[in-house]
Amino acid sequence: MQLDNTAAIVTGGASGLGAATAVALVAKGAKVFTLDLAASIENAPQTDGIEYIETDVTDGDEVRAAVAKASAGAPLRTVVNCAGIGPSTRILGRKGVHDLDLFALVIQINLIGTFNVLAVASEAISQTEPDEYGQRGVIINTASIAAYDGQIGQAAYASSKGGIVALTLPAARDLAQHGIRVNTIAPGIVETPMLATVSDEFRAGLAAGIPFPQRLARPDEYAQLAISIIEHDYLNGETIRMDGALRMAPR
Repeated sequence: MQLDNTAAIVTGGASGLGAATAVALVAKGAKVFTLDLAASIENAPQTDGIEYIETDVTDGDEVRAAVAKASAGAPLRTVVNCAGIGPSTRILGRKGVHDLDLFALVIQINLIGTFNVLAVASEAISQTEPDEYGQRGVIINTASIAAYDGQIGQAAYASSKGGIVALTLPAARDLAQHGIRVNTIAPGIVETPMLATVSDEFRAGLAAGIPFPQRLARPDEYAQLAISIIEHDYLNGETIRMDGALRMAPR
């Protein structure tokens, strides 16, 4: 699928994986609309071709307004869902039972937020003119290897990301009649702002557990994979691990 002179939406695009993906899409000629929270947008770099829209992905009205804005000009062809949170809490820990509201919040943002954007954006994409093969667009969701190898304390996070993996194939099948492909990337340990606060020694320890390459992944490598998925028209209904062959230990 060609990206030049099209519109794209990236959620959680003010930093990390989303920011790198937004830059990569602009380099391919797309106009990018980044959906994120106000606090994140305040600290985001200003880049030509990227427009920030303050949006809570769990809010139906806000997402509909953002999608309407993104699809008002060039045809909306691409959506990359990167918005998410990852708190760590044991089901039964020193402070008692896992807080139910926290579990629900992780599911609400990571899984339901992803579905909300996917569903609303797919309607807008379905109204565009298809290419010669009937293709109208591509949606990429972000899971995690925690969907497969959830560690101690990751019950909520792994559940939310496992839901995204399970969503991939039925979403691809649902949207096939509209010419929309759906794929998922499941990253391993990526050098994102969430890791910026930990020591070099701790990061080195994380990298040492990765078979090869024995380092943390970079956000631009996620973006590179996203672009490859978008441009590969026969890739559909698939979840791709990007983890250097890492299989997470229990802790």
